[in-house]
Amino acid sequence: MTFPKVGRPLRIAAVLLLATAAICIENADRVVVNANDPAIHYVGRVAHTGLTAQIYWSGTEVDLNFSGTGVDADLDDETGRNYYNVLVDGKPVSRLHAEAGLHTYTLASGLPPGNHNVGLYRLTEEVHGPTGFAGFRLAPGGKVLPPTAPKRHKMEFYGNSITSGYSIEDTEGDSNDPKYFNNYLTYAALTARHFDAEYHCISKSGIGVKVGWYPIIMPQLFDRLNPFDSTDKWDFSRFVPDVVVVNLLSNDIMLRHMPDNPNYVATFGTVPPTDDVFRDAYRDFLRALRGKYPQARIVCTLDAWKDTEKDGYRYHHIIDSAVAEMHDTLIGTCYFYYSKSMAGHPKVRDHEVMAARLETYVDSLMHWR
Repeated sequence: MTFPKVGRPLRIAAVLLLATAAICIENADRVVVNANDPAIHYVGRVAHTGLTAQIYWSGTEVDLNFSGTGVDADLDDETGRNYYNVLVDGKPVSRLHAEAGLHTYTLASGLPPGNHNVGLYRLTEEVHGPTGFAGFRLAPGGKVLPPTAPKRHKMEFYGNSITSGYSIEDTEGDSNDPKYFNNYLTYAALTARHFDAEYHCISKSGIGVKVGWYPIIMPQLFDRLNPFDSTDKWDFSRFVPDVVVVNLLSNDIMLRHMPDNPNYVATFGTVPPTDDVFRDAYRDFLRALRGKYPQARIVCTLDAWKDTEKDGYRYHHIIDSAVAEMHDTLIGTCYFYYSKSMAGHPKVRDHEVMAARLETYVDSLMHWR
């Protein structure tokens, strides 16, 4: 469901005029809480540019604790192709389609008086373009409350379309229409919520560790704040996960059998790659992650994709070999074995099965529950 816009589309200049030395501005109509108010809690890699927060990655969340009966949000979406879950008091209440340009959207109204939490959770991935978040607007009489405390546990996921939630809600096929994307229902997000863990997701459809469907691979992307800017680096000290999950290699597997693909040619030329090429690339990516997170548990997994199964899971051996070469007792493997409900990308039920397996494995490592 797309929420109705309130009033006319706002211009960025109008939002900036609302900002004064005080971050929260109260008048007869509303309380404006702009994007850099310390009461707003961000989960994920978010870039702050002036009074706007740029949201790029699947699973990024913005939330606010407040007292009042309703709340709006100002969003400036670049493409008009992004979708968000609206969360009220921790529960998804509907889906917001962010139209291109700067608009004000009603997130909740008619709430019972008292304390509430509102959140926006990005369902779509970075390829759908950034959304500028300019702030919340509380209903008349509303008050800002202290921010949500950081969670005790932290998990970070690196993956491809499956981790993003590509086509997860398309029950008729495997569409790339963003309305069928839903990161909130992926195995990654389900696992993080199962453990009540703070959740970061760095994923891109089509990406690999050595070759993929785009000219960029995960070792080139994983350390970016802005996925579209190679010079805009993420500060890894800002989020130190207890568990890092790597779900990569599916696209490498597919591309290695496509010698006419331009990314294959750019990567391998005319020499077909051996398993060792992928093992070395995977191992080197693990080394890069270990350099960022010296103490984290790293879990390497791989989906039961058609191309994985038909080779008798030989690619598990590639990952096992890469892990063995790390000589690191804090790195382990947990592979997914299941029969997908239909051809193409996993659907909601498939992700639930994957999450259950991963939850059991992580619990055996961390004993969080």
